[in-house]
Amino acid sequence: MNYEIIIAGFGGQGILSAGRIISVSAILEGKNTTWFPSYGPEMRGGTANCHVIVSDDEIGSPIINSPDILISMTRPALDKFEKTVRDGGFILADSSLIEEDRVNEIKQKHFSIDATQMAGEMGHKAYAMLIMIGKLIKETKIFKPETVEKALYEVLKKELHKLIPEEMAALMAGLEM
Repeated sequence: MNYEIIIAGFGGQGILSAGRIISVSAILEGKNTTWFPSYGPEMRGGTANCHVIVSDDEIGSPIINSPDILISMTRPALDKFEKTVRDGGFILADSSLIEEDRVNEIKQKHFSIDATQMAGEMGHKAYAMLIMIGKLIKETKIFKPETVEKALYEVLKKELHKLIPEEMAALMAGLEM
């Protein structure tokens, strides 16, 4: 098993945190992983992306040129990375923020998810990334959903642990899509 994933959007959407959650979940299940963040100087509101590789084998480089999976939270992110997704790969796009006027559906599977809208209805837009991770798990079986809960305890600051039940509800919403 080897998944190369690019997560992209704007700073403040949980892009880098999502990469960390995926990487820590992979580690907890005994897989090899890399997490390579990249963000503009603006941080909040600027562009952000991260490269995450999860593999049963050793990983030679954290750089991804042709991902298996793109999680895109904004139109600029989709525009930048959609053509790099491998044939047979897939794109998870937040349709709350991305108008679906053009997507390369011929070579990749495409899933439109109203993640930000759903997260807002759940009480916090930051839950959108957990919804996307839930859909990622559903489509790939990359790791078990309960492993994400353990990862959240490691990734989130202690004062945010009280939010983990809500975060897991968001993850389950993504799994049910």
